[in-house]
Amino acid sequence: MKEDGVEENRLSPFYSVSDRRSLFSKASLAAAALVTVNVSPLTAEAVITKEANWPLWTALPVAPFNRRRTIRYEIAPGVYAFDQMIGIYYVQVPIRMSVVTVHQNDPNKKGLVVYAPVAPTKECLSLMQELIDQYGPVRDIILPSVAVEHKVNAGPFARAYPKANFYATDKQYAFPLNLPNSFLGLPSWTKPLPRSSRDSDIWGGELEHEVLTVKPGIGSMYQDVALYHKHSETMFVCDAVFAVNEEPPKILIEEEEYTKALLFHARETKDDIVEDTPENRRKGWRRIVLLFDFFFPGSGRGDLGPGPVLEALKSPFYKDGWGGWKPFSWGDDEVKDFNVFSAGGKPTVLPIIQIILSRGPDEMRRWLGVVTKWKFKRVVPMHLDAPLAITPSEFEDAFLFLKSEYNQVRFCDEDVEFLRKAEGGPLNFSVYDTSLGTLRGEKCGIQRPKKKA
Repeated sequence: MKEDGVEENRLSPFYSVSDRRSLFSKASLAAAALVTVNVSPLTAEAVITKEANWPLWTALPVAPFNRRRTIRYEIAPGVYAFDQMIGIYYVQVPIRMSVVTVHQNDPNKKGLVVYAPVAPTKECLSLMQELIDQYGPVRDIILPSVAVEHKVNAGPFARAYPKANFYATDKQYAFPLNLPNSFLGLPSWTKPLPRSSRDSDIWGGELEHEVLTVKPGIGSMYQDVALYHKHSETMFVCDAVFAVNEEPPKILIEEEEYTKALLFHARETKDDIVEDTPENRRKGWRRIVLLFDFFFPGSGRGDLGPGPVLEALKSPFYKDGWGGWKPFSWGDDEVKDFNVFSAGGKPTVLPIIQIILSRGPDEMRRWLGVVTKWKFKRVVPMHLDAPLAITPSEFEDAFLFLKSEYNQVRFCDEDVEFLRKAEGGPLNFSVYDTSLGTLRGEKCGIQRPKKKA
């Protein structure tokens, strides 16, 4: 059944199916015990203004909750990024919206196209208004994903610009009930985004797009949209690739409240008070990235059981919240682990996304065959580093697993060991088999820290 031209939502976002829930169930239970004592990781020192308040944060209750700072920066002439933060347990990373200018030589058509909306706080809308005053009105808004962290803000953002076209990828769905789009906040004027600009020139020749659709398992779907802005030679993707280097992102280091995430993860013991230094910020960022990408990385050891929770309950008012809860410890190979993973900022595929995409290798090759014909010189993902100065051939190289005889990853095999066991075990019922097999990397000799007696 369809509503307003968009297929009705079905089941869950790709990371909210039972596989993702099972990975975090222990963490959620442990966190719940702490939240009853000390729910907020914020302190009175925070300087985020009331313009950054986001009252609808309860639709997806993750950090930074209602305190959504937005920073805007220019990527190329006529291309802008808007960064906010998203995460849990201080594992916070940027989530990005991109805005491009179109038809600037035609006063009747000039305006803005918005890709992957973020939370439309007063601060965000004020930054948007400055672009509107300079370049013209918001003409089109694109929701390029079925993932909830992107979808949850798209409807409210579209409602701030009701005269703009609002396009969503056509396989939206929700979990655990078969909810209509309106329940998730998507407006009645939502239109399904055509699968390709080759089929419908909705952009007047200034943009091109191609939708990637992979069904990784029963009751789940993955979609991403490659959008090419010809004038700036820039391509946007949502989650298909990412890159990271050792320097924390700008939004984490410009805002004191967010910088606490870096220092929180730089601790060696639960009660450490870590000095705010560049090296400690880098240490915290390394750990955030490894946890974000692998859940249980090769150089770390996790204990989501009652022990760390009971320890945290002894100091419920630890200055940065969570009672100082520290369920992860790190070994001597942490820096080596991160360096192999980041490869100096070279783009790659998020492991959980590779698990999904490897279920559709033919569709991946088809999509790459289209987008790598575009003459872009930079790529802007909606998470972590941006922009990435890469060519079409370098973009294609990020999908290493499509060229290998197995489901190869660029990083250490020790890092994907947990995901491999999960994929072959508890996730087995929720993802289809693939001829590529489970994730595999080169052994790096990474040693986990020894478990305390």
